[in-house]
Parts: sequence; C-alpha cells; structure tokens
Amino acid sequence: MSFKQFNLHTQIETGIEALGYTAPTPIQLQSIPAILQGKDVMGMAQTGTGKTAAFALPILQRLLSGPRKRLRALIVAPTRELAEQIHEAIDGLGRATKLKSVTIYGGVNKNPQIQKLRQGAEIAVSCPGRLLDLAEQGEINLSGIEVLVIDEADRMFDMGFLPDIRKILKRLPTKRQTLLFSATMPDDIRKLAKEILHDPVTVRVGEGVPVSTVSHALYPVEPHLKTALLMKLIERTDTESVLVFARTKHRTTRVAEQMQRAGFPVASLQGNLSQNRRQDALSGFREGKYQILVATDIAARGIDVSGISHVINYDMPDTVDAYTHRIGRTGRAAKTGDAFTFVTPEDRGFVVDIEHVLGERIERRTLEDFDYNVPAPAGGGGSDRARYSERQGRPANVSRFSPKKRGDDSQRTGPRPSGRRSGGRSLDGFSQYRSLSKAR
Repeated sequence: MSFKQFNLHTQIETGIEALGYTAPTPIQLQSIPAILQGKDVMGMAQTGTGKTAAFALPILQRLLSGPRKRLRALIVAPTRELAEQIHEAIDGLGRATKLKSVTIYGGVNKNPQIQKLRQGAEIAVSCPGRLLDLAEQGEINLSGIEVLVIDEADRMFDMGFLPDIRKILKRLPTKRQTLLFSATMPDDIRKLAKEILHDPVTVRVGEGVPVSTVSHALYPVEPHLKTALLMKLIERTDTESVLVFARTKHRTTRVAEQMQRAGFPVASLQGNLSQNRRQDALSGFREGKYQILVATDIAARGIDVSGISHVINYDMPDTVDAYTHRIGRTGRAAKTGDAFTFVTPEDRGFVVDIEHVLGERIERRTLEDFDYNVPAPAGGGGSDRARYSERQGRPANVSRFSPKKRGDDSQRTGPRPSGRRSGGRSLDGFSQYRSLSKAR
C-alpha cells in the first residue's frame, strides 16, 4: 500500500515524500477515497492515527482546481496548539501547491491574521471564538466555503464550544462537504453529526481502544509523594521525551517549577500561558530543548511529537476516553512507548474500568529505592508538597538530562531494550493496593 493509489496530484505527492510518509494509516485508507469523491465523512479514531493527513490531502487535491486567493476550506479545532499542528501539516503536505493556510485563534493580535486573510488564503484553521469574532466584524468571508472539517469534536463539546459551532454553521453555505472527526461519540456529538452530515461514510479505527504499541504500568503512591516519585522515576528510566499529565493549571505549573529547581529540562503547557510561552514550550519540547513537558489535557490536544517515549499520568484522568487520548501521545507510527499512571487510594475503582477496556490486568510497580513511608507534611491536607531535593535527594547525574537534539536515528522502530523499562519491581507485595484490579 502506498499513497500513489489515491492518484493525488504530483505536487501533493512531493509534499508527502518530503514529510517522509510511506504507507497510509488505516484512517487514511478508509477516509481519503470517500473524501475525494466529495462525500461527507464521520471519522472515529484515536489521536496519533494520522487523521490530519486523512482530511488534509483530499482538501489540497480539491483546491488545486478552481479559484485561488479566496477562502474555500474551513477547519475548526478546539485549541490553538491543535490549530497550529494542522496548519503545519497542511503547509508541509501542500508546499509545492502554492495553496495558503492561515491560523485563526485568540490570545494573539488579530491583525496579522486579518492581513493573511486579505492576502488570499484558501484554507483557514480556526478556533471557534476568534473565528466568530472576525466573522461578526466582517473580516472573514465564509460564503465560499466548500469543505468544512470539525476536528476533535468530542473535545469541542468538553470545552463548551458546541453553541459556537452551531453559530458558525449558520454562516456557512448549506451546500458543502462536511467532515467530522472525533475520538469518541457522545450523544451530543452524535446528534450534531446527524444534523450536519448528509448520507455520511462512517469510518471507525480502533474505537475506544488504546494503541497496541503502548505498554502500561501503575505506580501506587500517596498524593503527597507524587512529585518525588515522578522525578525519581524519570531519573531511573531510559527516556527520550516525557509527556506528564496533571489535572489542573496550577498543579501543572507547580510540578514543572519543582522539577526545574531539581535540575530537569522541563516546561509546562497550560491555558493561562501567553501564546508566545505556549509556543516556546511546545516547540522546545518538539525540538528537544525540553525533554519533559507537564501539561493539562486541553493544552496537550495540539501536541504532535513522534518521539514521545513515555506518557506519565501524574493525575489519573477523569474518564477512560481521556486515558486513551493521553497515552495515544506515545507509541505512534508503529513505534513503542510506555504509559505510567500514578494511582492514589481514591483512584482504585477507576483502574478497573481502564483494565476492562485494555482487556488485561495492568502491572503494578514500585521503585525499590524510593521511600513510600515519608509522612505527609503537617496541615498539608494530602497535597503533594514533598520536596524532592530534601526527601529523596537530587538526581544522581543531572547532566544526563541536558538538552539533546533528537535526530532520525533516535526514533525507535524495533523492540525496546530491557533498559527501557523502569528499575521498579512488581507491586505484588504492595499490600495496600493488591486488590486494585479486583475492586469495583
């Protein structure tokens, strides 16, 4: 199987080759022919399955014919990071086509976005809020939209964007091709799909199941020892780049600051940061300046870094779907990855739900040289306030975390060496959590 089977224009094939794409992924194989035929598509696939190219390639093919320097395709995404990721993919795939893409989102000056629209971009990759603002100000003309893509529809709903999506739909031509992609299909998204899609082709790839190239492990720990365990675990594990998920913006910032003080090359990514700081964190993580990124779920939606070797759930996610989204950031493109999850006593029931989806019991581990008996600080209320430098000691060799540039040879394509696993032992003797896989 190759991309040549889609009979794409040679200018598009040039972009495909330049990005190193070789064989289409399942979502691409099933979606691209239908989209090229002009059909509406409802695609269900987890992150990391290649769905951006699944809609970007047919859009580029369509826009090569017809008028230029007018807006003809609109892609709506829930976060700035995801919008930038899609924009970069379109620019890469369409580098030889001369088609122009513009990103539209809040948190930055709108004038450069308006200027690019006036210069004649054919594709807009937008977040709902700023898109509506520019539409109401008469700065963006949506009357010529031929293709609408709603990406990460379930996250749109989680973030409260569904009313904005409906407002956007009212401004678009009724005669258009509509593509809706979502990792899950809650009732509200299913209802929206029925309203806006005409006789759609439904594509499902790995629905609700985490990617098979990821290995999972649980690390039971008391809440106040999470940060200390996180740093010790990273210190003792052979990692390339590590994405750490925390539940709140405040905790994301706090954990990153504690790790920085301990000597780790780490950045944080959360919604309160300015766009420049968010972009610095994301590009620094992608380029290897930061080997560790601590992020919230929403901020991490736009992270597309193929070399992520480990995802660590500092905080247990709220749903099984969220767990699947998170761990989908590693083990991409047939590479292998590890997903480590910190489990507190309050999380034990949720572990069973994850194991049910995986279809197997997840290994429990502890670190042999980590002191799990350090008491919580007086008056700490169970919060994670343990000082790594004082309680557990600083990394034995902080220099091993110095920034390094990841080249093509750093991407794993074969079996993981035994050193890739952490130095922890099985948790079978950890009596407090022995029944995690049995309790409901």
